[in-house]
Amino acid sequence: MATSAELDAAAEALRGRTLAVLTGAGMSTDSGIPDYRGDGAPVRNPMTFQQFMKDAEYRKRYWAGSHLGWKRFDGASPNDGHRTLAELETGGIVNGIITQNVDGLHLRAGSQRVVDLHGTMDRVRCLTCGQTFSRSDVAKRITSANEWLDQPDSGELGPDGDVEFNQIADFVTPECTVCGGILKPDIVFFGEFIPTEKFSEASALMQSAEALLIAGSSLVVNSGIRLLDQASKRRLPVVIVNRGVTKGDPRATVKIDAGISETLAELAIRLTN
Repeated sequence: MATSAELDAAAEALRGRTLAVLTGAGMSTDSGIPDYRGDGAPVRNPMTFQQFMKDAEYRKRYWAGSHLGWKRFDGASPNDGHRTLAELETGGIVNGIITQNVDGLHLRAGSQRVVDLHGTMDRVRCLTCGQTFSRSDVAKRITSANEWLDQPDSGELGPDGDVEFNQIADFVTPECTVCGGILKPDIVFFGEFIPTEKFSEASALMQSAEALLIAGSSLVVNSGIRLLDQASKRRLPVVIVNRGVTKGDPRATVKIDAGISETLAELAIRLTN
């Protein structure tokens, strides 16, 4: 738990300012979605974009595991931390959310301006013709073609909604119904670049903010560090709430090592009273 002194210091740094908020995987652990790097998180080796593109067997393994985890991932609900940020946006304190998560929980919690830096799992895109599809529709096609695989409660769920699964010999990979091209969830894989327009949206939020609140990100991914750089160059107050060390700790005005949901709730009370 955060101490009263830590919360007071964070509130003092942020009070009276418009906040941009950057969130990472730690934001969604209270919703049952695991973290990549948090305390106790198992070592994970997510598939890279290069692997996905070069080999149909990799795509089989990815789509099989992703399908198995999709129902539980899609069924996750926003937690108190998501709802707190949505309320702060409604109150005019937060100008928007920049998230590294792909779970869509900020929008479902009521946040209006959300920049999903790494995309969202509920959309699927054809890498050949650019056609987009609803993930739920693609899931129905996978189930129809692979009835033996429809075991959505098996395996340990990963941060991006997939599970480890290697029994892929008979798996039928979904293809684009428009051109027959390669389908990929509309998310940024490891080794893939964030779309320029997405980072421009995030930078626009940063430019209109007077402080930066980082919640649940270890800042290992370059996109987070680049946004922290923007805040540092403008000498904006930076408050980091995260369990464990982050790469931004030396530059934080205040760092709170505590749970995200309860800390944001207590911080919101201090900012709105």
